Amino acid sequence: MSLRLGDIAPNFKALTTAGEIDFYEYLGNGWGILFSHPADYTPVCTTELGKTAKLQAEFAQRNTKVLAVSVDPLDKHNGWVKDINETQNVTVDFPIIADPDRHVATLYDMIHPNASENFTVRSLFIIGPDKKVKLIITYPASTGRNFVEVLRVLESLQLTANYSVATPADWKHGEDVIVVPAVSTEDAIKKFPKGVNVVKPYLRYTPQPDIEG
Repeated sequence: MSLRLGDIAPNFKALTTAGEIDFYEYLGNGWGILFSHPADYTPVCTTELGKTAKLQAEFAQRNTKVLAVSVDPLDKHNGWVKDINETQNVTVDFPIIADPDRHVATLYDMIHPNASENFTVRSLFIIGPDKKVKLIITYPASTGRNFVEVLRVLESLQLTANYSVATPADWKHGEDVIVVPAVSTEDAIKKFPKGVNVVKPYLRYTPQPDIEG
């Protein structure tokens, strides 16, 4: 049965390029991003892991750990990391899970038989500190993911987890957010001292509440 938003993310133990890990222990009390790759030594995956390595400091600033998974064995991962570092001018130091028995891929429903009998699609999960699945994105094997978008969504998830707001289309950090319908306009005015712009009774904007000034 496939995972859905709000489900508890399954825990697992696995061998990785950073040693053996317990997934929950690795995440600790922070956020996590788990994403799959169809196979090692493939061009699109190489660019994706390179982009993730370039953004790793950004994820770390947001108390988020990343780790990748491929159904290939550990020795192939180690050789591939050298290629990624060389071709993408990065240092990949986050774990890449070796999943030759497809244990993790099966737990997270990463193999879609209509796409491939053997390889994972490009699945990506954001997991909250409560170990619940907050986001699921699935791309076909032929299309590389947009990790700047993953970072944007992570910021939205962390913001909306702490405040009674939602983020509008194309929202970026620092832009106005939307007051959720569950909060009355009267309460919103008290709750958000920076001001509330009432466009319609159901559409009310306020400056991003976790930014000073």
